[in-house]
Formats: sequence, structure tokens, C-alpha cells
Amino acid sequence: MTTGDGDWQRDLVRELTDGPLSGGGAPQSADPEPQTEARPGGQSEARPEVRPEVWSERGSKASDSPQTRDPRIPAPTPSSPAPVPETLPTIDPRLAMALGRPRHGDSTARRAGAGLRRLTASAGREVAEQTRYAEELQQPVTTGRVVAVTSIRGGVGKSTVSALLGRTLNHYRQDPVLTLEADAALGTLPVRMGAESVRWSAGDLARILTPAMQLTDVTGYLVPVADGGWLLPAGQGRVGAPLDVATYRTVTLALRRYFAVTVVDCETLPGEVARTAMDTAHARVVVAPMTAEGVHGTRQVLDWLASLPHSALASTVVALSAATPDATLDAEAAVAHLREPGVTVVALPYDRHLAQGGPIHTAKLARDTRDAAVRLAAEVMRRAVRVR
Repeated sequence: MTTGDGDWQRDLVRELTDGPLSGGGAPQSADPEPQTEARPGGQSEARPEVRPEVWSERGSKASDSPQTRDPRIPAPTPSSPAPVPETLPTIDPRLAMALGRPRHGDSTARRAGAGLRRLTASAGREVAEQTRYAEELQQPVTTGRVVAVTSIRGGVGKSTVSALLGRTLNHYRQDPVLTLEADAALGTLPVRMGAESVRWSAGDLARILTPAMQLTDVTGYLVPVADGGWLLPAGQGRVGAPLDVATYRTVTLALRRYFAVTVVDCETLPGEVARTAMDTAHARVVVAPMTAEGVHGTRQVLDWLASLPHSALASTVVALSAATPDATLDAEAAVAHLREPGVTVVALPYDRHLAQGGPIHTAKLARDTRDAAVRLAAEVMRRAVRVR
């Protein structure tokens, strides 16, 4: 991925872009102050001053502008000033009152039985497995990795899987993790991530970003997640202009310099943004519902990935999601059918907490769900880091 002189931005541009950047017109900032790097607990560590390079499709540099501005206020364009969006709740307050208390993914009896099984199980084997997964999740990265999550249709748990991945990666990693919504529809990722309100969208940020911005500047436009990490929604939960490919390319190209891992909750296939994200990501997750038609359609997606010019299938993991406890499809047969092209399949069991909807509370997840989420994230990181 990187060149011998460490200029990975040029390689990144060649990989992700094939035309001029959109949203150009955003002015450049003055020389930045010494960069700071976010650390756990909100602390920052000073870093040596680095002269930023302007993002360019052809890898050329542009000089910094002498202008200065507050990075939290959108810069005006020559034609008209950029509007500052209002803050809107992710769930209508009248509806939020009806959510009720979150349920635990496991029943009381099942939790008690799981405790007894853990006492009698091989502790050494469990510790060894957890250690292996932790090592996969904590692998260092030299450039930001992008993980794209999609499915063949909506309502199968795509945003839920994206939220689980974002939370799991943030729990294990010490560097910044971003969960980005790239769904043109009225997605549910902000709600699942526990965001109470949203303001800036991916489209807004695409018009504001400049190479001189530091991580602390960028996070001013993002939504902090309760358990850690950051969220960038696709919109404000309104019907409006869909997120387009140019905006997606601009945002992912720019934000990869700030975040070690970006989990992208894509629109469903065969949407144009989803196809672009799947084609350019370092690792891919296809969420398949535990139904005959869902498994069949997902297998067609895998065959499409196998036909891409680069080895997209080798960096793909299937998340087989059960939305009901009464699924009649034979799970072993479904997994075997999906594995035929050579992909890894991770089964996500039915979870009462996830089925309830609303914000995901990690402590309320069933034990099997947490284990499956950790395994899925570990499989994804192993493939994302392997890509050069």
C-alpha cells in the first residue's frame, strides 16, 4: 500500500479515486499548530509539527493559504456561505418514550446456565481463544483501514452488524475508530450507536475538510459514541438528496489519515455507493439473513466479488444473522453453501436485546452475541491488515 518514501497519500489517491475530487472550493487553513494525537481517557499527546499536503487526485501538492478560520464553522465558498445545519434528535422524543427498558439478550435462566458451563469448561482453551482474537484486533496499521458492511436488502441487520463492529474495534484498539454511515436511505446507525442527536453529515463534512485540519478539529464535526469512538451519519434522518459516490470518496479519502479503522455502513447492493465501497475497501462484510432466499442472494454477491479484478473475495467475511429464534433453515447447510466460494462465515445468533431495536447496550448483549462479534471483528481485521 505504501511507497518506499512513506508517501502513502499518493498510493491512497490512486487506489480510491479515478476523477477530480468533488467539493473542491473549500479553502485551505493556515499553518496548523503542533498536531496532537487522541489517547484513551480524552488525553492528548503533542506530536511534531508536520506540513500537511493538500489531497490531490494526481498526488501533487498545493501551498497552504494564509487564511485562518475557526475549524468548527464551515468555510464560505465564493458563491454562497455554507449553512450550519441544526441539531436534530435521532428519535422523535414522542417516540423515544415508548422504547421501554432494554432487555438482556439472554434470559435469566440462560445466564445462570452459562455461568455454570463456564465453571466446568476448559479455562485454558477459552483464554487462548480470547488472546488470539485480541491479538488480531490490536494489530498495528500503517495507514487507515476501511471495512465496508453491506447486504442484499434492508432490514437484515446491516446497521446492527456495523455498530457491533465499531464498538468491538474501539474496545480493543487504542487508536481512533470511526463508524461512518453511507446509506442513502433513512438509516438506523446513529440510533444503534446510541447517538441522541446528529448535526453534521457526511455531505456537510465533505465541503469543510481541509488537509491542514487535525484530529481534534475533525472530531468537532463528529458524534462521540458513549462507549468510545466516533460516528459520522449520512444525514439527519430526513428524506433528502442521497449520499453520492463523489461525497463518499472525498470523505473516506480524507478521514483515513485520522482514523486507524473506519467501519462503513453501506447502502444495500446493488447501489452505486455500496459497489464503490465494496470495491475499494480493505475488508468486506456481507450480512446474510438466515433465510433460504437471503442465503441464495448473498451467494450471488460472493460470486460477483470473486469476479472483481483484485482478490476481493479473499478479504470478505459473511455474517449470517438470525432475526428470529424460530428460524427453520438448517444453519449447517446455509453455512456450507456460503463457504463454497472460500469465505469465512460467522454466525450471529438471535439476541433479544438486538431484536428489541433502539440503542445497543454492550452489557445487555447475550454472551454468544458478544463472542460472535469479537470473532467477526478479528476475522475482519486480519483481512484488512493483510491487504497492502
